[in-house]
Amino acid sequence: MNSLDWIVLIFTLGGIVAFGIWKGRNSTKNIEGYLLANRTLPWYHVTLSVMATQASAITFLSAPGQAYTDGMRFVQFYFGLPLAMIVLSVTFIPIYKKLKVFTAYEYLEGRFDLKTRALTSFLFLIPRALSTGVTISAPSIILSTILGWDLFWTNIVTGLIVTMYCVFGGSKTISYTQLQQMVVVLVGMFLAGYMVVHLLPTDIGFTDTLKIAGKMGKLNVIDWKFDLSNRYNVWSGLIGGFFLQLSYFGTDQSQVGRYLSGESVGEIRLGLLMNGILKIPMQFFILLVGTLVFVFYQFNEAPIFFNQTELSKVEQTSDYQLLKNKNTQVFLAKKQAVLHLNQALKTGKIEEVAVLSEEVKKADTESNKIREDVKKLLTKNNANANTNDTNYIFLSFVTKHLPEGLVGLLIAVILLASMGSMASAFNSLTSCTIVDIYQRFLVPNASEKHYFNTSKLVTFGWGVFCIVVAQFTANIGSLIEAVNILGSWFYGTILGVFLVAFYFKNIKGDAVFWAAILAEIIVIFSWWKELTAFLWLNLIGCVLVIIFSFVFSFLKGNREWKTEK
Repeated sequence: MNSLDWIVLIFTLGGIVAFGIWKGRNSTKNIEGYLLANRTLPWYHVTLSVMATQASAITFLSAPGQAYTDGMRFVQFYFGLPLAMIVLSVTFIPIYKKLKVFTAYEYLEGRFDLKTRALTSFLFLIPRALSTGVTISAPSIILSTILGWDLFWTNIVTGLIVTMYCVFGGSKTISYTQLQQMVVVLVGMFLAGYMVVHLLPTDIGFTDTLKIAGKMGKLNVIDWKFDLSNRYNVWSGLIGGFFLQLSYFGTDQSQVGRYLSGESVGEIRLGLLMNGILKIPMQFFILLVGTLVFVFYQFNEAPIFFNQTELSKVEQTSDYQLLKNKNTQVFLAKKQAVLHLNQALKTGKIEEVAVLSEEVKKADTESNKIREDVKKLLTKNNANANTNDTNYIFLSFVTKHLPEGLVGLLIAVILLASMGSMASAFNSLTSCTIVDIYQRFLVPNASEKHYFNTSKLVTFGWGVFCIVVAQFTANIGSLIEAVNILGSWFYGTILGVFLVAFYFKNIKGDAVFWAAILAEIIVIFSWWKELTAFLWLNLIGCVLVIIFSFVFSFLKGNREWKTEK
């Protein structure tokens, strides 16, 4: 990055953070202000804050790379979101608002018992802390790649910066910061998409780009085939995605805390419904940017491996030089085939399009084979080498091909997204730790000032823990998949507990407590043995909790089932 990029980056980050702190300066004098912004925020704050919490740096760093390597089928993951927002608005919101809870898990103690509340809160804390560690590693990858810093120390530095921001900022500060973040994020990604098309050959327009991407199998948005082993299709998105999104938005405190800060049931409902409407188009567009980058590299030779730090360790070897030369030859042949394919598409020569499409796919397969050979070379040189470069693809394009100033803006976009999601995560981890554990079990009758000061210490502690987790995430592959897999381990079970609480009034705490434990064991076993794609784990966990709750309740002699309608 040059001086202009640094100016844009620092001005954007500093201005937004300063604005958020200034707006929230008078709301952090008590525990309710610190955790829930005194429950005064309007619907548009709820919408953008919820979106910013879900759309972390992982979304803008990993999703374009996901589309580059796997096409746009990942968007199906979100198909269950609008329905989940409707169910959430009708069922969850009125109960939470009526009870004036700080966390979602407070409700479970009154409905069941203390141990069920504690178990569910614990099941939340595990994946949220782990996924926040993954979230920290995402911007660290950016800084370590651009500045050449060691990833270990970059995780520590970036994690501590955001941790301190969260310690001194409250929920209102987070919300106002996220409001500005989402505006900058959407503008930045739109400019990135525009520039990708602008940098293509003069005779290749946006429509041409989409046609080429389609012929190369990257516009695989819809897959109607029902296949439990397929991670992304319409059915896994609508069913598994619905249960994941319902659990995430309905029972994950990082999201519950965002909309509990809304000033009324109506404002919260409107904010969530707008999120359901806007999220899929936003994610579609982010994946589309990754697809456009893929087409860009059909006309400009792509790095044979996008993680330059790893690649530099073998660049001087003769084996790599042979692979590099072979890759260049394959690229030149593929480029000519793509140019001919574009002309055939424009002239409508169907038979020629079919032949050229196969030729392009064959060349692309050969290119991917060379990439795999490079990965084998990296592993041969270092058994612990990071051979997954999905998270580096979009970053590599940004730093090498975009104009001065825009590079700094897009780096700011990714860092801002990271700050927003981390801030919400730390806020939620603190809320559950203080309200569900510390205040309930350890120090039940302390002063407001004591809980307020302890909240800041707890936030710092969770920040340190998440930084430690971040050190182990460099080699886990696509970060956006990793976060969703982590959530799928636990969210179905948590959702099952809440659904039993809402709809099956005769089932008591002991039954659902042991049902949740048994269901969680089966979910983890199913993932470990790869019995199904991870999205279905959300459905499995939820259904098992409900079934086992009935069974355990029956075994205790409760034979009367009444379902609240």
